[in-house]
Amino acid sequence: MPGAGNRRLPYCARTLAPLRPILEAMPEPSPHVLIVDDDREIRELLSRFLARHGLRASVAADGREMKKALAERGIDLVVLDLMLPGEDGLSLCRGLRAASDIPVIMLTAMGEEVDRIIGLEMGADDYLAKPFSPRELLARIRAVLRRGAGTGTRARASAGGEGPRLVRFAGWRLDLDSRELFSPEGILVALSGGEFALLAAFVSHPQRVLSRDQLLDLARGRDAQPFDRAIDVQVSRLRRKIEPDPGAPTLIKTVRGGGYLFSPVVEGGGDGEGDA
Repeated sequence: MPGAGNRRLPYCARTLAPLRPILEAMPEPSPHVLIVDDDREIRELLSRFLARHGLRASVAADGREMKKALAERGIDLVVLDLMLPGEDGLSLCRGLRAASDIPVIMLTAMGEEVDRIIGLEMGADDYLAKPFSPRELLARIRAVLRRGAGTGTRARASAGGEGPRLVRFAGWRLDLDSRELFSPEGILVALSGGEFALLAAFVSHPQRVLSRDQLLDLARGRDAQPFDRAIDVQVSRLRRKIEPDPGAPTLIKTVRGGGYLFSPVVEGGGDGEGDA
């Protein structure tokens, strides 16, 4: 009988079947950026600018509104002002990083190096000093989002082939697909986007001295501005999470005048990029 095969399918499957090609062809939703700034004009300017360039944007005036937006919406990246009424941006960044790996770009009123270092110490993935061009912020947002999406791709290319993208070193296990790091005891250790990118760069180039410029390019992309201390701060944060004694590191070693060396033998990841 005509249509008998279709009637064997559940009703919802029969109903959706004609729509499947359309649904599969639909583009992925654009990244959703949350702008947290107490200046209404800045919030409105940035949200309109990002929307014109293909991003979804929500706004918040303080930490309370930020937390509400994070709880109610799927946020892919937070642009967070340092100076906020009530709980300041550094405290909010620290709390966000403890609970999530959502990337954070910190906005600072001054371009002082100490402000950048403190922001990175709190878990920010990037920083931008006011006043700034909206186009520069857009470039930073795209670079951070690419970094989060692309690090695993680079690691897979160095590993070669398909299949599970797992690497092991010194008892640790890093899943490059889920971006999850497990300790030798099997405990999940949370990584920020910057920490994951840096560790992925190390496991892709084990037992090699990498300069700060090389690490900056590998972990942060070509859009990153040269700022040596940014890498030093990220290394310090990563050491606190994976080293038995961060004060006497044995996994990520400092090479005087050279940069850093990731000393463990890495299984499963290879170092194909390093031979180029």
